[in-house]
Amino acid sequence: MDLGLRGRVAFVAGASTGLGRAAAWELANEGARVAICARNEERLRATAETIAAETGSEVLALPADVTVAEEVERAIATTVERWGGLHILVANAGGPPGGRFDDVNDEMWRRGWELNFLSTVRLIRAALPHMRRAGWGRIVTVTSVSVKQPVDDLLMSNAVRPGVVGLVKSLATQLAPEGITVNNLAPGYTRTERVEVILAHRSTREGRPQEEVERSMIGDIPMGRMGEPEEQGAVVAFLASERASYITGQTIVVDGGRYRGLM
Repeated sequence: MDLGLRGRVAFVAGASTGLGRAAAWELANEGARVAICARNEERLRATAETIAAETGSEVLALPADVTVAEEVERAIATTVERWGGLHILVANAGGPPGGRFDDVNDEMWRRGWELNFLSTVRLIRAALPHMRRAGWGRIVTVTSVSVKQPVDDLLMSNAVRPGVVGLVKSLATQLAPEGITVNNLAPGYTRTERVEVILAHRSTREGRPQEEVERSMIGDIPMGRMGEPEEQGAVVAFLASERASYITGQTIVVDGGRYRGLM
């Protein structure tokens, strides 16, 4: 299937590892020119070189912290300066720390809000004028299955990420007449560094070996395994494509069937 992405310009946040990296790779493999950002400059540049070598597409590494408004604006502006426009935004950032209510203080709540909500607002704000100028755009936010089914020891994620879903649902209505779609990807357990941290935290809290915790986690997944980052990246690429032109305001759960809800 030709996704119609050849020559499009994409910006992927949080892309040095994990789901962001996988999304950037899929977009580049479809022929898009891709700018990627993350805080760790060394790892980011290595990722950009690898994706460019494997896909043959242009990949631009832009070190930036998505919790800092000025760095977001600068990274988007540099992308547009390099390639003359911007068509696709993947708003992604690491998850907030795990913990229960008594573990979370005001400063942690503030940082979680900055990381997972305000970063999305700022990325969209910076990207939107360029999509409007092009008369075409795709915005995909990377949230979590926790927006559908809260995860017991990820209180901040459960509380903050649904705000992104509300933002996306509202924006989808406003931007549809302009040819811009806005959707959420809600990954379930996927084999990334983030999940390794969750496993370690649960292992410590429950006093069980990490391998045992992982087995119980997988036991709730009908497919009997965790997802792989590239499986999430493929869905991002589709949502960013020409072929997904009539999908907007949706939250796409990719979790191997773990979420049991009807809506």
